[in-house]
Amino acid sequence: MSIWWSLHLRREAASVPLARRLLLGAMETAGVDPDISYDLSVALSEACANAVEHGGGAADGASSEAYRVTAYLDGEKCRIEVTDSGPGLAGAPAARPARADAEHGRGLYLIRALADHVHIGDHPGRDGTVVSFDKILKWREDAPLLAV
Repeated sequence: MSIWWSLHLRREAASVPLARRLLLGAMETAGVDPDISYDLSVALSEACANAVEHGGGAADGASSEAYRVTAYLDGEKCRIEVTDSGPGLAGAPAARPARADAEHGRGLYLIRALADHVHIGDHPGRDGTVVSFDKILKWREDAPLLAV
């Protein structure tokens, strides 16, 4: 069985825990292993925080006030995409690893450490950045949506 959901969220800090709780709830209900759920929820929180902080500035003021989160769960993996409407990565400075004691700048590195596959790029055909990542799922033995 496969499930997916998509959220259109305002670029506000309060949207980050909302997205995280929805993902955790969906995975718990489906029967995903709690360690996998936690890893994906932390990665999602980092991607959402980046969209909130950096995802604005498009010419269309209304669209720059929101971002989108889409999650797909199937029998083998979970794929998450966070899309904002900011200026994209073309003009962004080259990424450098943050210092270990830095409060900012470690989000993308954390996403890469927690997910199996990560893609970060400009939104094709328009302004914005897409952060997508996936992870192979492990299921609890009593998982109601366990693929047979």
